[in-house]
Amino acid sequence: MSHADSRLIVALDLPTTDAAWSLVESVGDTVSFYKIGLQLFPVGGMDLCHRIKAAGKQVFLDFKLHDIPATVEKATRSITTGGADLLTIHAEPAVMRAAVAGREGSDLKLLGVTVMTCYDDEMLAEMGYAFGARDLVLRRVEQSLEAGVDGVVASAHEAREIRQRFGDDLLIVTPGIRPAGADIGDQKRVSTPASALADGASHLVVGRPVNAAADPEAAARAIVAEMANV
Repeated sequence: MSHADSRLIVALDLPTTDAAWSLVESVGDTVSFYKIGLQLFPVGGMDLCHRIKAAGKQVFLDFKLHDIPATVEKATRSITTGGADLLTIHAEPAVMRAAVAGREGSDLKLLGVTVMTCYDDEMLAEMGYAFGARDLVLRRVEQSLEAGVDGVVASAHEAREIRQRFGDDLLIVTPGIRPAGADIGDQKRVSTPASALADGASHLVVGRPVNAAADPEAAARAIVAEMANV
């Protein structure tokens, strides 16, 4: 893993575990951390988690658990058997407390999902929230720390203020990362890799700029090079 930067998490948002594993192989030692999300969960996502871990890499399970507390606790306990490094749950107090109870005795770190990067103030208002994205993110960060989780998922737009207000100990995992000039797709709150790290992010999640690239290894290598300056 000598060429990898563990702050970079490549999203395996692909239709099959075979396609995901092919990407892992093609990228090689340039990437050491991968995200498995809901697209792969029902088609062998946990088996893929085991396979990636066996290859000596790290895994972020982006399952965004959200259910009654008893179910979240049991689901989290089941997930700990897969050896994953990170797991997301929605940043609602009861949900997070249940996940904390479920991961007891394991090394699994938990991330509260604050406000997804595809949402902006207008969309939150449509959903019935009285808070805009910034205020809702900060409230949920506070609740995440009170619940005992290890960090949050938040956009780079909020990372600087989160870091300033809540200190250096929490993880801030930032999706919506796009190298300069890249298509932002359906994301509303995006940032470049260097800017996100400078703003306080501890980890960056990059999907389409790598997994949809003609040369994923070269794309990942360019991102790692940009990150090396921060």
